[in-house]
Amino acid sequence: MFKLGSLLSAAVACAALFPCASAYGQAVPTATRAITFQVGGGLSLANNDYSYDYIKGATLFGTIDFKNHFGIEGDIHDTSIFTPQDLGETSYLLGVRYKFNVNGFHPYAKVQAGLGTFNFQSTTYVPSSHTYKIYDFGGGVEHALPHRLNFRIVDLEYQRWPGFGANGLTPIMVTTGLAYRF
Repeated sequence: MFKLGSLLSAAVACAALFPCASAYGQAVPTATRAITFQVGGGLSLANNDYSYDYIKGATLFGTIDFKNHFGIEGDIHDTSIFTPQDLGETSYLLGVRYKFNVNGFHPYAKVQAGLGTFNFQSTTYVPSSHTYKIYDFGGGVEHALPHRLNFRIVDLEYQRWPGFGANGLTPIMVTTGLAYRF
C-alpha cells in the first residue's frame, strides 16, 4: 500500500511535468517567406494643384516586400479619366517602402521617384502634354484578407513636380484598392 505522502509527491511531479511538455511543443515556424509579391489596382482622387477641381482615375501598383520590413513599390497613376477642367496627370513612380504589422493591419511609408505627364485635354485647351521628373513621399494602410487578397484601405502621396512652371506642382493623391498576394 502506498503512503499518502509518496502519492502526493508523485502527483505534484506529474503536474509539474505536463505543462512543460506542452510548452516545449510550441515551436517557432520554420517556413516563413523571405519575399512577398503583390499586384493590384485601385481608384484614385487627386488635388492636382493647378485647378480647383479634383481629378479622378485609376492606379496600378505592385510591391515586393522583404522579410526585414523593407520593400520596393511601383505605382502607375492615371488621373486623366474624370477631369472636370480637362486637365489630367499620369505618373510612373518606383521607390522604397517600409512596412510593419499591427494587429492584422500593415501601415507603411514610402519614397518614390519617376516621371509625370501633365495633360491639357482637347475640349478646353490646345491638346498637349508635358513630361517632368517627379518624386513623392507617402504612406498608407493595408489589411490582409482571405484568399491571398490585400485591401489597400488608403494610400496617400504628396507628389512634387519641381520642373513644372516657376514653383513646381504639388499634387496630393489618395488611392484605395485591392491587391493579390503571391
